[in-house]
Amino acid sequence: MSHDPKHAAPTAAHHGGPHAGEHAHPDGWTYVKVGAILTIITIIEVWAYYIPALVASPFFNPSLLIMSAVKFAIVVMFYMHLKYDHKLFRVLFTGPLIIAMGTIVALLFLFHQLSVKF
Repeated sequence: MSHDPKHAAPTAAHHGGPHAGEHAHPDGWTYVKVGAILTIITIIEVWAYYIPALVASPFFNPSLLIMSAVKFAIVVMFYMHLKYDHKLFRVLFTGPLIIAMGTIVALLFLFHQLSVKF
């Protein structure tokens, strides 16, 4: 009995089933590259901590915050597949994230861990 594509049963995607319209998820090599990027950013964060002049600099905390935010965004987009989900989920996730980031920055200013000199 040969498998003839003309007589094959229709798949769920052809009928608008639960997986219709899904985007292709990244392959294994993409995850390796993303893991390498995350590792490099982490190495830079740890390396920066061991430079006393940089730790004393007013740019130390903001640079760590930026690197952490970049790592967070990469993890959310690729490992949590938010990049491939519906746009509504992005908005529902990003809105509270922005509020949380604003709160953290405000607390850094409040406790003099982050300052702006004019």
